[in-house]
Amino acid sequence: MAEEKTKKNLTVFGQETEFEGELEFTDTLVITGKFSGKIEATGDLKIDSGAICEVNQIKANSIEISGNVTGPMEANERIEICAGSFVKGDITAPRIRIADDVDYEGQISMVDEAPDVNLFSVASDEFKSAFVLKSNLPH
Repeated sequence: MAEEKTKKNLTVFGQETEFEGELEFTDTLVITGKFSGKIEATGDLKIDSGAICEVNQIKANSIEISGNVTGPMEANERIEICAGSFVKGDITAPRIRIADDVDYEGQISMVDEAPDVNLFSVASDEFKSAFVLKSNLPH
């Protein structure tokens, strides 16, 4: 049998696009324009150079930033802040990479390790409380 390939959609908000509101998506979103609001996604988010995002919250599988972001961010997999970026806000992820020449202001929290809990057999609040966060700043 031939392997089935999972096709992922790619959505791009162009440089001339200005969007305000709430976004939810499951694949990949690239923002090259302006966004203001809340993002809650299971997919990957890329914020290109020149993009400006002012958010109440970003939650995504992975977040890659090359532009300007103001507001808190949380990723299930990783957050990468590329050279030339401006980020102001707290970030939480299991893996975080910050390049040289980044203007960053905020607190960083990293998930130490996934708990030994069956995700499908516990309530979401119980699962969340099982995570151990580590940070060099007091909580």
